[in-house]
Amino acid sequence: MILKGSQRSGAVRLAAHLLNEQDNDHVQVAELKGFVARDLESAFREAHAISKGTRCSQFLFSLSLNPPLEAEVSEEAFRKAANEAGQRLGLQDQPRALVFHEKEGRRHAHVVWSRIDADSLKAINLPFYKTRLRDLAKELYLDHGWNLPQGLQVDGGKNPFNFTLAEWQRAKRQGVDPREIKQLFRDAWERSDNLTSLSNALEERGYLLAKGDRRSVVALDRDGEIYSFARMAGVRAKVLKERFGETPDLPSLAMARAQMKARVTDQLKSFIQQVKERHADQMQPFAEEKADLVVQHRAERKRLKEKQAERWETESVSRANRLRGGLRGLFDRLTGTARETRARNEAEAWRCLKRDQAQREALIAAQMQDRRGMQSRIDALRARQKDDRRILARDIGRVLKARARNAQAQRQERSQRRRRDRGPDLSR
Repeated sequence: MILKGSQRSGAVRLAAHLLNEQDNDHVQVAELKGFVARDLESAFREAHAISKGTRCSQFLFSLSLNPPLEAEVSEEAFRKAANEAGQRLGLQDQPRALVFHEKEGRRHAHVVWSRIDADSLKAINLPFYKTRLRDLAKELYLDHGWNLPQGLQVDGGKNPFNFTLAEWQRAKRQGVDPREIKQLFRDAWERSDNLTSLSNALEERGYLLAKGDRRSVVALDRDGEIYSFARMAGVRAKVLKERFGETPDLPSLAMARAQMKARVTDQLKSFIQQVKERHADQMQPFAEEKADLVVQHRAERKRLKEKQAERWETESVSRANRLRGGLRGLFDRLTGTARETRARNEAEAWRCLKRDQAQREALIAAQMQDRRGMQSRIDALRARQKDDRRILARDIGRVLKARARNAQAQRQERSQRRRRDRGPDLSR
């Protein structure tokens, strides 16, 4: 599974993110270990309070564990991966929280450790944690028999679809998959051999190239968002300079903004808005179906939890009744019968605990299968909507180019008319 870790602060924000049921179908706080507090936010606040005795500002280490798309991973497998990660990072004895998220028929986990050693009041250093997590991720893929992603292969290059959180959030605001935007820039780069052809290829999709304030080449979309071309296309800035030179002949950012504003008329904006509204209407039934399914699944899990708690209580009373009191209990302790009974009770309690865990895992697996069936229909709709956006962007790009050509022809015609009106130059 892919492991992504980071040192961080922001106890309240992190707790709110992990407990967010708006973006996740199900959220389960599976473990709070080493904290006095019994809820997630209070536990992180506790870690923050202890960190006040140190100079450490990033007092938490957050790790996400993401298995492959179709993998069925048990809760126990997630725990083992979290334990191994803690061991390799030197956090194995630190307080930690384990949270499971389910979304779109997939399950992933988050582990958060406190970095502050309460005895020495020092932050635990985490040297080379990215390298250690990468090595562990590769081992987990091999141990589970999953196909290694390209980024973990010996001869694999960087995945061009990797993107930062800021890029993801910006693309989500536009209602477009960020991978779609990156692929667009990459295709334009591969099809172009000079600055003019690259600019034309991007204009067909509604983007303008410009000289950035800090970056040599940036792109501007119809909403005024700025993209680093090198990052989005997955090319090095050095390669970009080699092809286009140190100072490419491009308009400034202010000029590009003015051009884009002039080009995008109210009519074109209405076309875009119509497509967005139609796509939202198409997705609405799925959103309602998903909400109903989430409610149903949560109710099923609640019923199972209540029944298991009731059964556990009954079984615990039954086990406790096996230990006799009074003189009989004294006789049992003297003869060793009480010790045998306690050992039997412990073994039986462990079997019951594993039985309940297996029932929970079976229910989760069945529910995730239901969710994946609906997700396949959602993905099919998203693919159709992606084609709609591509066609719309192509048409808008053609309109903009045609209008630019018309404007240029009109300017040339006016210039020629003025020269004709002035008559021949008799001074020569």
